[in-house]
Amino acid sequence: MSTSISTATSTRTRKASGSTTPEDSAARRVDETGADLACPGCDLLVNVAGLHDGESAACPRCGHTLTRYRADASSRTLAFTVAALILLVIANSFSFLSFSAGGLENQMTLGQTPGTLFEYGMPSAAFIVGAFIIFIPAGVLVMMVGLCIPLLQQRYYPWLRTLAKGIFLAQNWAMVEVFIIGVIVALVKIAAMATVYLGVSFWAYVAFAICFTLAVASLDRYQCWQQIEALESMQ
Repeated sequence: MSTSISTATSTRTRKASGSTTPEDSAARRVDETGADLACPGCDLLVNVAGLHDGESAACPRCGHTLTRYRADASSRTLAFTVAALILLVIANSFSFLSFSAGGLENQMTLGQTPGTLFEYGMPSAAFIVGAFIIFIPAGVLVMMVGLCIPLLQQRYYPWLRTLAKGIFLAQNWAMVEVFIIGVIVALVKIAAMATVYLGVSFWAYVAFAICFTLAVASLDRYQCWQQIEALESMQ
């Protein structure tokens, strides 16, 4: 493991100064408490302090992006999270796909996906599919709402650290985009045998996958921990 400390190369995309956001005071405290960060790509210890709004830090050795600082990160994350939750509710409320062949038509909802696997004698697969495409993503989003609101309100709670750990652990098990890709591949094969109609739920889930990905990407791990530590130091 390398023990040398290097200064990260920063991509500066300064925004024009405007009105002060609710997160500006916390942003300054995060900037002041910036420290060293080990690059996950090459293990180089990099100093990432002093980033300003819109700047990102990259490892000078391998070029891996280490962190990206945004003063409105919590607001941005909360917006994408709430949108994703609404879209997930819509995706579970309407028809997902409809099949028509030989005069017979069959509809399927998103919630029926694990249920159908269970009926065919595959309870383990049903549990895994339901967890990866519905329950784990929903749990991650709920936890992100619980994390972003205190950060926006500048309030520290002892459970924020546990909540953040849960988010960064569980988000690795959300297979939203994998499910979408799998459905598209299956539709290509089924289209030759039956007429397929994409329901409202399908498009809602596609939009949910986009918002979920953006919400997770907006929550920078390093900046999140820095904000929590800054709020804790104020107690």
